[in-house]
Amino acid sequence: MSAVAKMVRLNHFSKHTGEKPYQCSFCEKAFSNNTCLIKHLMTHTGDKPYQCSQCGQAFSQNSSLRRHLKVHTGEKPYQCSLCGNAFSHNSSLIWHMRSHTGKKPYKCDLCDKDFYNNSDLRKHMKTHTGEKPHLCSQCGKTFYRKTELIFHQRTHSGRNHMNAAIAVRLL
Repeated sequence: MSAVAKMVRLNHFSKHTGEKPYQCSFCEKAFSNNTCLIKHLMTHTGDKPYQCSQCGQAFSQNSSLRRHLKVHTGEKPYQCSLCGNAFSHNSSLIWHMRSHTGKKPYKCDLCDKDFYNNSDLRKHMKTHTGEKPHLCSQCGKTFYRKTELIFHQRTHSGRNHMNAAIAVRLL
């Protein structure tokens, strides 16, 4: 049996056994095959070779680019049977359905807070670790979430002051 055939066989069997012998040296996340590990490593290196031709946004994986393209087409084939909301991706519908059921399957081991999805739990964990990876290039202030950084950066451009001026006029 060739080395390639052995690798393919090992990767296939690991799907059944749940074994994850390939571990990320950055975050210790484990994978069942080397291909998944290599794709994951791009999230740490910042390598984003797949770029959207419509808006320029770049992605580390081709599948992420294909998923993103639905934003531009407006295609929303996944519809909620309870409220009629439509979504571009099945995973978005699954997350949405949890808002109807109240199911929050992701739990913080440190404070027992529950979350609808794993990405919200990972963001929450930064509040416990103190990790603030989003850095303002103008003043050096750091933030837990990218959205907080974007909002903060408006203070440097003066866009937030316009909202404050409107609020003062309304008083």
